[in-house]
Amino acid sequence: MDRATLARRIADASLLRGTFTLRSGRTSSYYLDKYLFSTQPEILAALGKEFAARLPKGVTRLAGAELGGIPLVSAASLASGLPCIFVRNQKKDYGTAKQLEGKLEASDRVAIVEDVATTGGQALEAAKVIRASGATVVTIIATIDRQEGARQAIEAEGIAFDSIFTVADLGVTP
Repeated sequence: MDRATLARRIADASLLRGTFTLRSGRTSSYYLDKYLFSTQPEILAALGKEFAARLPKGVTRLAGAELGGIPLVSAASLASGLPCIFVRNQKKDYGTAKQLEGKLEASDRVAIVEDVATTGGQALEAAKVIRASGATVVTIIATIDRQEGARQAIEAEGIAFDSIFTVADLGVTP
């Protein structure tokens, strides 16, 4: 699937109009429902390839934050051949009581795969958990950048930022 087709498929599947409160607390006249595109096998497979193509040299592990990042990082892992970890929003209080699921070494150079980036808050929370484990977060790659400050916030933390698409690429106008 080429980029133009992928962009159209994502927009067709996930763009909702109305009044929505975003994770950041901001109000928006549109919402890109990540679950409406990340649950479609053809879109997910194409996104996995797009993520894999954007990975900088030296990345040894991928990460995805609960819940929206999990199918995306799984697809990126399959496409790139790199192992991945899942970052929970909080430590579980049963079993192994971990916040990071999967194997992470202090020597790992991690790329975080994100769904829709607005302010970058979710991805930066995941980066904080990964950094606390001793690993290095090299980059955060979003499926869609809403262009509302995520890049600036992430780069201010010394982490590179990339996105497969911007809202403009999807033909979205507020």
